[in-house]
Amino acid sequence: MRDNIKVALVHDWLTGMRGGEYVLEAIAEIFPKADLYTLLCVPEKISPILATLKRHTSWLQKVPFAEKRYRSFLPLMPHMIETFKLNDYDLIISSSHCVAKGIIKNKNAIHIAYTHSTMRYMWDRFEDYFGKGQANLPVRLGAHIFRKRLQAWDKKTSSIDRVDFFIANSQFIAGKIKEFYKRDAKVIYPFVNLDRFTLPRAPGKNYLIVSAFAPNKRIDLAIEAFNQLKLPLMIVGSGQDEKKLKSMAGPTIDFLGPVSNKIISELYAKCKAFIFPGIEDFGITVLEAMAAGAPVIAYNKGGATETITEKTGLFFEPQTAQALVDAVLKIEHNQAIFSETDCRSRAALFTKKRFQSELISTISGLVKRN
Repeated sequence: MRDNIKVALVHDWLTGMRGGEYVLEAIAEIFPKADLYTLLCVPEKISPILATLKRHTSWLQKVPFAEKRYRSFLPLMPHMIETFKLNDYDLIISSSHCVAKGIIKNKNAIHIAYTHSTMRYMWDRFEDYFGKGQANLPVRLGAHIFRKRLQAWDKKTSSIDRVDFFIANSQFIAGKIKEFYKRDAKVIYPFVNLDRFTLPRAPGKNYLIVSAFAPNKRIDLAIEAFNQLKLPLMIVGSGQDEKKLKSMAGPTIDFLGPVSNKIISELYAKCKAFIFPGIEDFGITVLEAMAAGAPVIAYNKGGATETITEKTGLFFEPQTAQALVDAVLKIEHNQAIFSETDCRSRAALFTKKRFQSELISTISGLVKRN
């Protein structure tokens, strides 16, 4: 790859460091001189590596309380991303689950869209976010009004005029890209930071969830199951559904709130098993649990089916509390026993070095062809 190539990285928004942001950070390590474009950035909540990049933000950055209210601006985000001027770049890499792939490029530039997710809240997961009981009436009405317009924009910006090459974070998302955009995608799996999970395994009686409190995570289903089981469940995280979820929880369920990575690593090491009840595009917490030597109980759909094996966890279906109860009881009754070594070995296949090597190889091939 040429040393003088001018690179832009594009990410939806930067309000914290989660799976997608760590992927962006790994890409930034490959291109340390790249410029970074994002709709909104909270500088104190991003990593030092991302903080070193020259940043460009949209007008959303100047809106009061945007850090907490940015999702309300979803109907305007297509316009925001298209206002960025990226005419001077040779290579553009978007890291997108919403609108970042919709940037406008010059005809000679190569745009590679690393896709964490299609715009699921406007496509197949619409009811999970905007169905009855999932949002207040004004938000639901607004979502219905703008849905077709956002779908049309999402399709338009998936054309070859905007995106030269799609990379998906899982076969599950590659399938969504094919279904909604009629485009093929290469799969390059994300990674887990193995160095965080070196504590010796010391499983106790507690089960564990680490998650944002969003409708698609289906933490409500896990709470219902563990209320029935009367077994201890620890839940780490926060989010829009927090009040609702706490109101459902019985006495064996403990909400720990957001905690440090150090504490999370300790919780993984000590949990009996990790619970993963939603449909995820990839599911980095599944890999974190296995990296700590813990087995996983997951719903049998989405990215988790590409990382969990019969040696590292159990799948349940249908997506009901009773099906989850049945799976947990297999562990409680020693009908399913998993090896710490098998769990750690599986996670060890998903390294940052492997991710970066596959990405560099893919990008180099595309640059040479052009």
